[in-house]
Amino acid sequence: MERSLEALRKELNYEKTNNCVQCGYCLPVCPTYMTMGKETHSPRGRINLVKMAGEGKITDLSVLEDPINLCLGCRACETACPTGVEYGAILESAKAALTRRKTFSVPVKTLRNVLFKKVFPSKKAMKVLGNGLWFYQKSGVQKAMQKVGVLEKLPYHMGTFEAITPNVVSPKERSSLPNRINARGKRKYTAAFFTGCIMDAMFQRINRLSIELLAIAGCDVVIVENQTCCGALHAHSGEIEEARELAKRNIIAFEQEKVDFIVNNAGGCGAMLYEYDHLLSDEAEWHERAKQFRMKSKDISEVLDLCGGIPIEKGKAERVTYQRSCHLTNVQKVHKEPLKLIKAIPNVQLIEMNEAEMCCGSAGIYNVVNYEASMEILDKKMGNVKKTEATTIITTNPGCLLQMKLGIERENLSPQVRALHLIEYLAEAAGIS
Repeated sequence: MERSLEALRKELNYEKTNNCVQCGYCLPVCPTYMTMGKETHSPRGRINLVKMAGEGKITDLSVLEDPINLCLGCRACETACPTGVEYGAILESAKAALTRRKTFSVPVKTLRNVLFKKVFPSKKAMKVLGNGLWFYQKSGVQKAMQKVGVLEKLPYHMGTFEAITPNVVSPKERSSLPNRINARGKRKYTAAFFTGCIMDAMFQRINRLSIELLAIAGCDVVIVENQTCCGALHAHSGEIEEARELAKRNIIAFEQEKVDFIVNNAGGCGAMLYEYDHLLSDEAEWHERAKQFRMKSKDISEVLDLCGGIPIEKGKAERVTYQRSCHLTNVQKVHKEPLKLIKAIPNVQLIEMNEAEMCCGSAGIYNVVNYEASMEILDKKMGNVKKTEATTIITTNPGCLLQMKLGIERENLSPQVRALHLIEYLAEAAGIS
């Protein structure tokens, strides 16, 4: 019994729960506590549940499922915590432990295996997905599906999300993305660009604009072959072993190039890349290589700022507001660079919203699997957005971008209000289409 309890403690990262002094500083920054008002849906409440499980006071781990699964994983509690509790590591371990013990139905298990093992890690599969989405949008099938109302009957509110899906690039444009691009003018740095999986399939235009902005700023840019999904969706879904394997594949791939930085343009992906050393901390050889990887990992806003910004052709006279990516802010600790880049655009008035660092409710696929909880958080966020009277909402993460687009539709603010990725906004100001 004692041996099995010790094994469970290790599995749950129990020792990290001892740093929590239950002070409550995390409560006012936790979106789910603020909207649900329950201790079990607060960081200290969730930590206490994991602690009780590690001490044998909770023997049925399914008790943890609802509190753990309803956590956004925004990590704002870590920023607020005075004792440095590693909440992300505790949450990740709890999710993995629950996933190992959960019996999924055959269809769900099959879907998870296909997505996590065959689709997200495969560049070929994501390319097929992107090209298929382009055909769906351009062939008339999308309009026909919307007209007959089939999409409204899809599970997980997929029809709602389908309506805000971005227009993807054509197969021809997708295949034209170069493997290398030289700096415009004097070279300042060499950057390896992380394309991602969802970003590459659905947001490749943002990837292309990112590469062009890096080149304009003075970077030689390399698209590393054999790179794969960052593993964030896997880790957030409890598939921790798959996440570790993807981390190793990326480390091997990026080690092949001598670069100053490994650059990403998605807050969630960047946070995962940034924490590869924590993910592989139990494997000595990989841990050291992951540390070297982490040291080079940068959000694109950091690199553009290091380069001195980008030349701006024009600035539209308008009010904008910035929706922070939780993982960019709370994990990568990138605060000032996106704001600095926005403020450098002439005629743009940046209006900070109230509770600017509060999560928007997207959180990977949280808004899909926990739709109602996500929408409650989004509605609160949009109330703060409306008070700024901004006509553009700028984000730094694809999930946040889609969530803001959904918020605009829910508040009937379209077309007078739009949502753009920071890269799209900078490219627009630089005269790049």
